[in-house]
Amino acid sequence: MIEIENLNVWFGEGPDRVDAVKNVSISVGEGESFGLVGESGSGKSTILRAAMGLAPTWSGRISIGGIDARSGDRRQFLKTVQMVFQDPYASLHPRYVIGEAIAEPMRINKIPDSEARTDRLLEAIGLTPAHRFRYPHELSGGQRQRVAVARALSLDPKVLLLDEPTSALDVSIQAEILNLLNRLKKELGLTFMIVSHDLAVVSYMCERLAVMAHGEIVEVMDRETLRSGEAKEQYTRDLIAASV
Repeated sequence: MIEIENLNVWFGEGPDRVDAVKNVSISVGEGESFGLVGESGSGKSTILRAAMGLAPTWSGRISIGGIDARSGDRRQFLKTVQMVFQDPYASLHPRYVIGEAIAEPMRINKIPDSEARTDRLLEAIGLTPAHRFRYPHELSGGQRQRVAVARALSLDPKVLLLDEPTSALDVSIQAEILNLLNRLKKELGLTFMIVSHDLAVVSYMCERLAVMAHGEIVEVMDRETLRSGEAKEQYTRDLIAASV
């Protein structure tokens, strides 16, 4: 479902060039949850941004749902994959009631019955149709992140890219959002790629993960290897030890 081959992402040119991602290749199967972990600045979020067209300079190949990120039909690509950002408040327009925020992508893409679909999405994320008329500042952090998830689902994508989806939330709310994501994944047959610095989140959500450092993949492992602490690379073992 997700194919990334020899991805390089950089910022600036000449002596000012910074290579944020270096020769990364990842393959994620349909229905799988795949994690990207590593220290801040390791390049994991940049991979998601490149996939969504938010990183201007990159080389290599990105294909999601069989659609090439560079040369494929852009509208169809964005119906196939959507992204949920780290800060739900920053990703929602403060002057739009949340019903408008959820319905706008559907209207742009001429999807019929946007109001009824908005109500169904609100119910799917554990809110009510009455929440349609509230502004983002009238919601809690957890409710705002639920709305961000609903908006990402409004075009009925098959893939969600999740950039630190719970790190801006209180610990008591994080589990609610993770459980919501897992439920929606099963109900809708979604594929996830999840960026997190929290190994516990990745262990809970993902079947496999890639450990990144300095823009490169250090190691790819499954959930059982992560939980057992039997990593091959010293960097990964140090990362696991630091998270305990």
